[in-house]
Amino acid sequence: MNLLFEKTKEVIQTLLPVVILVLLISFTIVDVGTDVIIRFIVGSVMLLMGLAIFLWGVDLSMNSIGEHMSREVATSRSVLKIAVLSFFLGFLITVAEPDLLILGSQVEDASGGTLNSTLIVYMVSVGVGVMISLGVFRLLKDVPLNIFMAITYSVIFVLALFVSEEFLAISFDASGATTGALTTPFVLALSLGLSQVKGGKKSEENSFGLVGIMSAGPILAIMLISIISGQKNIQGDAAEFVAAEGVLGPMINIFPTIFIESLVALLPISILFFIYNFAKFKLPKGELFGIIRGLVLVLIGLVLFLTAVNSGFMDMGRILGMEIAKMNPWILIGIGFVVGFIVVLVEPAVHVLGEQIEEVTGGHIPLNLIRMTLSIGVAIAISLSMVRILIPGVKLWYFLLPGFALAILLSFKAEPVFVGIAYDAGGVASGPMTATFVLAFAQGAASSIETANVLVDGFGVIAMVAMAPVFSIMLLGTAFRYKKVEEYTPVEEKYVVTSSIPVENSLQYDCIMVNVDRGFAENVVELARQSGARGATILHGRGTDEHHRVMLPVINVELQPEKETILFITNSSYSEQVADNLLSDKRLREEGDIVIYICPVEDAMIKYDLNRNSNNNKPENI
Repeated sequence: MNLLFEKTKEVIQTLLPVVILVLLISFTIVDVGTDVIIRFIVGSVMLLMGLAIFLWGVDLSMNSIGEHMSREVATSRSVLKIAVLSFFLGFLITVAEPDLLILGSQVEDASGGTLNSTLIVYMVSVGVGVMISLGVFRLLKDVPLNIFMAITYSVIFVLALFVSEEFLAISFDASGATTGALTTPFVLALSLGLSQVKGGKKSEENSFGLVGIMSAGPILAIMLISIISGQKNIQGDAAEFVAAEGVLGPMINIFPTIFIESLVALLPISILFFIYNFAKFKLPKGELFGIIRGLVLVLIGLVLFLTAVNSGFMDMGRILGMEIAKMNPWILIGIGFVVGFIVVLVEPAVHVLGEQIEEVTGGHIPLNLIRMTLSIGVAIAISLSMVRILIPGVKLWYFLLPGFALAILLSFKAEPVFVGIAYDAGGVASGPMTATFVLAFAQGAASSIETANVLVDGFGVIAMVAMAPVFSIMLLGTAFRYKKVEEYTPVEEKYVVTSSIPVENSLQYDCIMVNVDRGFAENVVELARQSGARGATILHGRGTDEHHRVMLPVINVELQPEKETILFITNSSYSEQVADNLLSDKRLREEGDIVIYICPVEDAMIKYDLNRNSNNNKPENI
């Protein structure tokens, strides 16, 4: 119960600002019906309970399922088995995702039945399955994520030239719809489990990125549907919005549908896990019952959460967008910024991603920093979406293509672990809470603006929300890598002797310890060898002393960068030569933040050659 209390406290802290903002607008600016306000308040309580129970269940079930299934994938020696199992994991977790089912119905209605919702759902799920398989192979083969995503989005940019604005918006919206409250925790657990089983020096950054890779699958799938079918435009008339009446009535009416959708969403991946458990895992009864209990909690929490969102938040968002647009359309930009800044905080998947970041990085990347960056990025994205609704000449691709292109370029400059986090964040920010409330707000605004088209301008809002975190966290990762508090000091001040033995009593061998930022160890080893050093030991960690602190500007948050420590045992006659050669390298000084320590090794330290005959095993000085 302590875990449930912690989750409830966390959700209250993030949900309360949204409720206060909506009620403040309702009582001061917009005239909203009493029944709608009461239903919104009741829905907020349900959302609080549902989200807390859902996150509790995720900890007990989805994380464990993802970790066990990831071990099955990572330890398989068959390439075919890895590909097939990865595909089915991606396909089954996506094909019944409630957000995707809703989007499929919206596309079918908007296209007048030309695009079948079942076709959309299954094609998107196939795209996700394929990308999950490729993402697993990328992780197991240690292919850099920035290069993989650069190639993937280059293909997307080329395909975007051959599709219409409507299909461009739907394809990116489908990307956001697949990363819902159910799929994201599972895929995050899958990537974490794979990275832990594989191990290696890249295990930290390999823990992230699979959600971002998965998100590219729907984009490619929808674009290919447009190109293969030859359909360029979507025509249709938006149905007139009529707010539901009553308080409990709308919730009771929608509850059975939400329950069935949530149950169907959980069944495929649960059945696959239990089949593998029966055949291979054979988990102890205690652990198995814990997973079953967690799945039940996930179902209960998901039903409560989605019922509250669809019956309370959707109507309120639509009404607020309509009424504010009628009063003064340009206020939409400011309201959109505030709504975007706050609403992303209540996304369930954002909580799951934040907890994994803290776990993997040992708390060195604070959860509050990630949330703040996501909030700012999403706030700007929704503001720009309001601009697109207000100004007909502003197209969606004006923002999407440059935004993703700049993010890809920054991925080669940012701290490696941030690259995976950024792509994952693009998926988690566009979950059910953002997709429903923000989409309803945008559609309400578009329906009140004469020059706007609800079908065209309504689609694409989720796409903007999905793009913004990728770009903003890439900026954060770049700032983290290059922003230093202290400037480089002269060589003679960086050269430190730490031995307690008098320097004048120079001994035969020295131990040289070199500290650099992560990624520069190979450069250090190569330069040291050129000066006569032989062999090296490389350690990975994070800076802890005063010199290694990094203070991010404006938000005033201190982080400890990843560091690498390289140890050499060298002849004392050329130790200084090794140190000078390293410190004279401009890149190591300016980007690697190099610091060198030299400690003489006592003559009393000896080694024994265990390969010698025991009778002739004589010590020799090192």
